Amino acid sequence: MNGLHLIGDLSNCRCDPLRLLNGAGFKDKCINMVQAAGLTVMDATFKQFDESGFTGTVVLAESHLAIHTWPENNGLTLDVYVCNYSADNSIKAHKLFDAIIEYFQPAEIAKHEIDRGEHILVEPLNDSTGFYVKASCQIGEWHTKYQKLSIFDTPQYGKIFRLDDFNMTSEWEEFIYHENLIHPALTILDAPKNVLIIGGGDGGSAEEALKHPSVEQVTMVEIDKDVIEIAKEYFQVVHNGAFNDPRLRVVIENGMQFVHKTQEKFDLIALDLNDPIGPAAALYSTDFFQQCRKLLKPEGLMTLHIGSPTAHPSRVAEISQRLKQVFRIVRPYTMYIPLYGALWALAV
Repeated sequence: MNGLHLIGDLSNCRCDPLRLLNGAGFKDKCINMVQAAGLTVMDATFKQFDESGFTGTVVLAESHLAIHTWPENNGLTLDVYVCNYSADNSIKAHKLFDAIIEYFQPAEIAKHEIDRGEHILVEPLNDSTGFYVKASCQIGEWHTKYQKLSIFDTPQYGKIFRLDDFNMTSEWEEFIYHENLIHPALTILDAPKNVLIIGGGDGGSAEEALKHPSVEQVTMVEIDKDVIEIAKEYFQVVHNGAFNDPRLRVVIENGMQFVHKTQEKFDLIALDLNDPIGPAAALYSTDFFQQCRKLLKPEGLMTLHIGSPTAHPSRVAEISQRLKQVFRIVRPYTMYIPLYGALWALAV
């Protein structure tokens, strides 16, 4: 349902302190503000707390207003929501919100404006920075044994594949990540034949590896078979039919278990993984890197993403240090990945 949601935390109010204490007195004032803004009051309830502030709710024909004062902190929280389904009430909502701010005269306002009815895909980079992508609609959501999968259609990137509410790949810019993960290493090697991809269930990395004419087999080890099935159905432009290539072998297994038991040797091991948090953290450990090195041919290479040097510099440094403990040569390289909203680092 389309609508506008205004949320505010008002701090260091410079009004008469009694205004934060007197709920009964503000009730009539609030109703007048609502009517002056052109909105319709259906009901109003205000609860006064002993020797403290008050909570008030005004039910509107257009939706609601809610307020809670914190006189001990000299502030209040404010919530105004209007439905815009049959008419655009946004200007009225802003007028009401501003009238309440003028009444309490806060020195600082933390305000959030949310357009309801839209999909806003928020991507946190760390605790203090992030970005968002607006989506036209949600195509689907699935809960597998391991994670939540979702697909959204967006004007900017086409279909986006998200795992546990983090962007993984998209139709229109996936090549930036997949090409950089695969081609720098494979072009160094002389006629590489055998490639191992840990993760990469969307098929993008496998598709890039199969472009090299000398490659005889690509082994994809993906723990979540549902990722592969969803990618096959919805992300043809990412894998470009790679799953039908007889040179691709798909193994549904935990990557850690696979590298510990296989006897095969590989020209390239590409770790196409989630960020090193939660269950994926073990696949960035020194032990896992050591097992991967044992599976490489004498001139073999391993590639992986190591995070954003701007958003997570300590993570990039830590993973780089682990790699240097295992491999003789470690070369980080960077590129801007639009879907990740930041400068990103990979390593070979």
